[in-house]
Amino acid sequence: MKSTNVADRVTAAALDLFATQGYATTSVQQIVEAAGVTKGAMYHYFQSKDDLLFAIYDRMLALQKAHLDEIVAAGGPVEDVVRAVCVDVVETSIDFLPEGTVFFRSMHMLTEPRLKEVTQRRREYHDEFAALLRRGQDEGVFRTDVPRPLLVAHFFSDVHYLSHWYSPTGPETKTQVAQQLTELFLRGIRTPAS
Repeated sequence: MKSTNVADRVTAAALDLFATQGYATTSVQQIVEAAGVTKGAMYHYFQSKDDLLFAIYDRMLALQKAHLDEIVAAGGPVEDVVRAVCVDVVETSIDFLPEGTVFFRSMHMLTEPRLKEVTQRRREYHDEFAALLRRGQDEGVFRTDVPRPLLVAHFFSDVHYLSHWYSPTGPETKTQVAQQLTELFLRGIRTPAS
């Protein structure tokens, strides 16, 4: 229990410092001081700042992938499955908005192996999402005149742009935003009525 607390405190301190002063200008010393731990304690869980930046994003990636797998395994009509996946992606992205903001602002500073790992894991998610769209196209539910990679990019560009405009104190809840963005996406990809 205590070990998880140390890792969580270090991660939370890193997230706060990366968000307020930037990844490049934050030192390991500042992180351990803010977390109230020693460098030795931090290095027990994280080998570097690079590991911390990766860990910040990894939690969101892992959660979203687990949710995707659960939603797909539950089955159902393809449009309902895609709707559930889209709503989940938007809601979890809002839940992890600080983590996503820090990560996307700083990901170019990851070491090559970590950047490749993130890219691969995101690609796996996008490939599974694209497979759902392909199923919908095969069933005649979704349009086929736009390449699937463009459809995937269209939806996820909206998700990645959330940090630029969404505010938890704004007029819409995360669920309302998730449902609205999802419906806009689905309207755009449905096969036009004959």
